[in-house]
Amino acid sequence: MSFQSDIEVAQVVIYIASSNDGGSPSLDAVGQWPTSEKVLPPVESDVTLRTPSSDRRWYPLQEGSILLGVIRVEMVPGCKDWPISLDQRLQATASALASSLGLELDRNRLSEELSDQKEQIALLVHQLRNPLTALGTYAKLLMRKLGSDNTNISLVEGLLAEQAQVNKYLSALDQLSQIKLPSAMDDRLNRFLLPPVFSNEDSISLKTLLEPLIERAKATANLQGREWFSPSEWPDWTQEKTSISEGVIAEIVANLLENAFKYSPSKSSLGLEISEIGLCVWDSGKPIADEDKEKIFEKGYRGKSTPESSGSGLGLALGRDLAKQIGAILQLVDNPSIFSPSLPSKGNAFLFIWDQKKSY
Repeated sequence: MSFQSDIEVAQVVIYIASSNDGGSPSLDAVGQWPTSEKVLPPVESDVTLRTPSSDRRWYPLQEGSILLGVIRVEMVPGCKDWPISLDQRLQATASALASSLGLELDRNRLSEELSDQKEQIALLVHQLRNPLTALGTYAKLLMRKLGSDNTNISLVEGLLAEQAQVNKYLSALDQLSQIKLPSAMDDRLNRFLLPPVFSNEDSISLKTLLEPLIERAKATANLQGREWFSPSEWPDWTQEKTSISEGVIAEIVANLLENAFKYSPSKSSLGLEISEIGLCVWDSGKPIADEDKEKIFEKGYRGKSTPESSGSGLGLALGRDLAKQIGAILQLVDNPSIFSPSLPSKGNAFLFIWDQKKSY
């Protein structure tokens, strides 16, 4: 339509390359000016185009060596020369359309790849359920054989608890494969980068979510020969059922506990403490360097003191973002006793605080 004011131009037609099963690709007309209800045939089927004409020019829609389409321009008969400015505009139009077509092809390819990956994830989730169920069965048989008074029964109970937790994550993966994510990349997508919390209920208590994490931490500390301290109290806000959206607090804690076991010195004690104003994941190891205290909350940044440890540098950044989304803050201090007098006066304490005015 932008060429209708050019008196030299009689017709503009855009053709797009289409692949045919088992045959050569064709150039199909997808738009023309002046507009007409008559459907133009493909280039290769239009006998009128087989005769060369000085009043016709072709502008390829090309990306690299791939021909994506073509623009056919017919001039008013009798025009002696093609205006240079018109030729330049047509070349620019062809270049822009070729870029758009290239992006559309890339989008289609990526969409197909994403669909294939989602199908693979759904299949893997389905396949994982069988061995996971078998592990649960073996654990229950072992529990029956040991007897309820056996001192090792708690280990089997821990196995069953972890099996139930993995089942939850498999269900979450299954649900994720069916979710259509919003097209706008907003902060809400951050939560999908941490293990998501899904539930058939609209509300859940934080204590219910944290207890399996605490049992896992106990077992890990026991295996590593470290001293672990569980919460000394469970305030009302952790036991009351609340919005499922606040379940992300458990995911923040899971990430903090993983970091504490991974990065703190092997002999240092660590624990989780909860109070009316929030919670604290702490360790008694060497304090993180002052210059790293804020930088470790940046995406992709990893502390200088742990260059040899694996990690993406995303966990703390996402944890802080998630805390902010539910009206809380996540910060690091080198004096855990600030949060509670019963904690060490030196070490590292990651504080999740509800009231932003009470930050340390």
